[in-house]
Amino acid sequence: MNVQQNLTHWAERVDMAAAFRWTVRLNMHEAVANHFSLAISDDGTRFLMNPNQMHFARIKASDLIVVDANDPASIEGPNAPDPTAWGLHGGLHRLVPHARCAMHVHSIYATVLASLQDSMLPPIDQNACTFFNRIIVDNGYGGLAFEDEGERCAAQFTDPKKKVMVMGNHGVLIIGETVAETFNRLYYFERACENYIRALQTGQPLRVLPDDVAEKTAQELEAYPEQDARHLAELKAILDEEGSTYAQ
Repeated sequence: MNVQQNLTHWAERVDMAAAFRWTVRLNMHEAVANHFSLAISDDGTRFLMNPNQMHFARIKASDLIVVDANDPASIEGPNAPDPTAWGLHGGLHRLVPHARCAMHVHSIYATVLASLQDSMLPPIDQNACTFFNRIIVDNGYGGLAFEDEGERCAAQFTDPKKKVMVMGNHGVLIIGETVAETFNRLYYFERACENYIRALQTGQPLRVLPDDVAEKTAQELEAYPEQDARHLAELKAILDEEGSTYAQ
């Protein structure tokens, strides 16, 4: 049976599955926790999401479930998302129209940053400049991201320019328009965090760029053509060459 014939948004499902698989390659997953979502309705309230507690390394395009942020019964079906996934992503897709795609992980270096008293990322290298004045730092961690906590987090995405939330004492939440854009942002944010944490470990003074240079670099990177789409396309090509099952 060709499952593709019976499922909608197949290309988006394939992109999502590739992102899950590569997140494992980068060791940014956490056991069977964490979750990605992608809006598939104009208002964003219907979205694709990974099944409850399925390891990212096994997720296929056909495994993704459809959730309705306006329908609490969505968490009652087979493989429905756990209450924290529902709370965080449901709140985002109800309250933040520009959050078409959302990726939440407890990746090592972003979570180290989230564990510091000062969780801002200074512009010490080109990757870090990408996020200059484009990060929300949430200092109000209130426990697991059930519905109230998820809505509290979503309410902070008021500036469309800010698409990264450092979830204090928790992890990171990245939003974007597409899977490719959001995954690319997740990748580079973790790289920037790693460089910053390793720089701190040297105990040497940091070479922090001036604000005007950091902002200029951020704008230049935002205008750089097609890097996100090319990045994901290359990852899918590698998975295809390896005979991965992600696109099934």
